[in-house]
Amino acid sequence: MGVYLLTGAGSGIGRVTAHELARNGIRCVLVDRNTAAIEALRDALPAVASGPHLALTVDLTQADQIQALAHLLPTLDAIINNAGMTDRSNLPIVDQDPANWQQLLALNLHAPARLVRALQGQLAKGARIVNVASGAGLHAIPWRGAYSPSKAGLIAQSQALAKAHPEYCVNVLCPGFVRTELVDALIASGRLDPTKAMSKIPLGRMAEPEEMAYALAFLASPQAAPISGGVLSVDGGSSVFGGSQAYTPTHHARIPADSPLALTLRGEWAGLRSNPASHGYPATIDATILASPAGQRLDAAFDAVRRFNLDQPGSLTLLLPSEESDDWEHGGDLASTRMLVSTLASEWGPSGRRINAVTITRRCIPETLTPLLHFVAGPKAQYLTGQTLCAR
Repeated sequence: MGVYLLTGAGSGIGRVTAHELARNGIRCVLVDRNTAAIEALRDALPAVASGPHLALTVDLTQADQIQALAHLLPTLDAIINNAGMTDRSNLPIVDQDPANWQQLLALNLHAPARLVRALQGQLAKGARIVNVASGAGLHAIPWRGAYSPSKAGLIAQSQALAKAHPEYCVNVLCPGFVRTELVDALIASGRLDPTKAMSKIPLGRMAEPEEMAYALAFLASPQAAPISGGVLSVDGGSSVFGGSQAYTPTHHARIPADSPLALTLRGEWAGLRSNPASHGYPATIDATILASPAGQRLDAAFDAVRRFNLDQPGSLTLLLPSEESDDWEHGGDLASTRMLVSTLASEWGPSGRRINAVTITRRCIPETLTPLLHFVAGPKAQYLTGQTLCAR
């Protein structure tokens, strides 16, 4: 099943991701500067057929320690750059200690690039690289020093890497608020008000670390190849919400992630079949917009969402063509449709309903998209809403 290197493995999202990968048969190379934490994690992971898990103590802010990793590793199928830090000084940027500023940049922005350069000789053909950024890289968060700039830089750096090295599959995960030790510390220190944070999240809750682990495991798998160069915001819809109203905490419990997918397919798409199970996670994938002509796609999307009459938590995934019309008059058709998706995510969030879209290019091989569509529509993506992904 492959060998994946995971940084920041000793706590939070990293620790939970290691367990998810090992359960999937992945041999893990655990990297962290906390020796005790990763050795305890290594010993707790289930054994896999491809060999023993490894625990390597590395300070990723030190370029020489990153370079030395190359002599310690087997061939890698994926690198998950999860390690990161935030600024705890609560000072304005102009009052930042330059040493602390540079240390944060070294870990959040420079270490992922240094790892890829140092380990190019260890990367298997078609290797996957996943960089963990943040919603803070999409929207500025004041009083956190270099955190937002570092994450914005990591997003752009990842997309540049994908363009420069198409032989790799490179994607970015942008988590929203996740109940990790870091977020709990921010809450305890008074720097984060959980009620105010949830008031900006359409789904009305923070994510659990497991939900980020599911996303990372998918992005690090060969099944993520169709969206290489993409940014996946798993944030409960906070990145697409622009209203002034405040959301209240949800009363909807998460559906178990291992629930079967009760799928309804509208229209036709190769490789997909309806599976109207009487139980499981209810999901609809609607392909009817693909057949609509330019100038009528927004109307077709409106018809699709009106057909989606679910009154409980579940998902709607729209398949969209990627080509804009040559006629300038209809040049805003798809942009309007994408904003419809974001708007509905903001409206539907309190009911636990999700909506996302996947754009399809002419080069797409339909069968290769089935795992992606199942993930987006399914119970392991219950914190993903309002997003439009581009499948190439």
